[in-house]
Amino acid sequence: MFARRLRTVSLTHWILVSMVLGILWGHFFPHSATQLKVISQLFLNLIKCILVPLIFSTLVVGVAGHRGDLASVGRLGVKSIIYFEAVTTLALVVGLLTVNGMRPGDGIQLKPASAVPESIPEKVTLASIIGHLAPQSFFEAAAKNDVLQVVVFALLFGAALTQVQEKSLEIMIHFFEALADVMFKFTGMVMNLAPLGIGAAMAFTVGTSGLGTLGNLALLILTLYLALGIFCLLVLLPLAYWVGVPIRHFLSLLKEPIILAFTTASSDAAMPLAIQRLLALGVPRRIVSFVMPLGYSFNLDGSTLYLAVASIFVAQAAHMELPVGQQVAILLTLMLTSKGMAGIPRASQFVLTGTLGTFGLPLEGVLLIVGVDAIMDMGRSAVNLIGNCLATVVMARWEGEFPQTNSQPVAGL
Repeated sequence: MFARRLRTVSLTHWILVSMVLGILWGHFFPHSATQLKVISQLFLNLIKCILVPLIFSTLVVGVAGHRGDLASVGRLGVKSIIYFEAVTTLALVVGLLTVNGMRPGDGIQLKPASAVPESIPEKVTLASIIGHLAPQSFFEAAAKNDVLQVVVFALLFGAALTQVQEKSLEIMIHFFEALADVMFKFTGMVMNLAPLGIGAAMAFTVGTSGLGTLGNLALLILTLYLALGIFCLLVLLPLAYWVGVPIRHFLSLLKEPIILAFTTASSDAAMPLAIQRLLALGVPRRIVSFVMPLGYSFNLDGSTLYLAVASIFVAQAAHMELPVGQQVAILLTLMLTSKGMAGIPRASQFVLTGTLGTFGLPLEGVLLIVGVDAIMDMGRSAVNLIGNCLATVVMARWEGEFPQTNSQPVAGL
């Protein structure tokens, strides 16, 4: 009887239980908890190895499958980019207003380090991001899980497929459709390990940093989470209502990917499962396979908002009062440089450091934040995922391809 009841417990409940157990383990047994990183890392590696084949196969099918209607693909791309730019700009505005209202940097003495470590990345420019778009090797980009370069290569590959003979096109499309189906099954298998991986990740985080990791930077973390909440309530929620997204069903289907993104501090880790759930919601595969990967390169709402908060926080901690004009200039700079974050390892640190250097703010501010960055990364990763999933549904609605009645079950869910 007890075993039968255990089998009826949903994956979401197992994940929540594992989170609580992980926190308790990390708090009471910190030394052994720090040894659990290998388990969480193994789970993350399994998730990340899904990304490239899944993104590449679905995106190629999404483009090449519309051989006779490439104009619709171009229209969808333009709509998506405009939407991404508008929403991420609103995220920046919310971040700037919140950090100026909360002023988390006041009272913190930013002590410059004797030397800035070499690990601090150099200034990021629009030119460097544009130059990073095209991979010099697809296999190198795939090995690094460089989403932006994989997306660019997949778009070009799919466009090239539309130019070949019908027989070759049919063979390749069947191959990539089969590959996508296999990767969805792969995702389902890996997700059965989610409670174990997430529990280990929480235990490691608490065991390493402790429950008191907030310390003097508690107000910064509170400011970020408040800004993320305001953004979700005042931007994403009204937008969802406006386009007629079934919000309750939307959140019900996505609760597990959201928890996964939050606990692992990786929106990439939750992407394969999120794609499955969007298909279950009734979003057409061609929309999901195009908008989701594109959004992970150009629509990181949570990360963009974080950059606005972090930049002004450093200025406050350094006792540098920035006029409104300079803060607007920072906003415009982040609008451009944040668009390439998905293609750069340790992206937020790169863009933040570049922004600080551009406006004469002390680079030591990155060192001040890095100690609690993992906690902030959890929130922004979850919002990145929610924002991209909503963007995908919005695009489907604007294309007239989102059903009024949902949902369509996906095999393996």
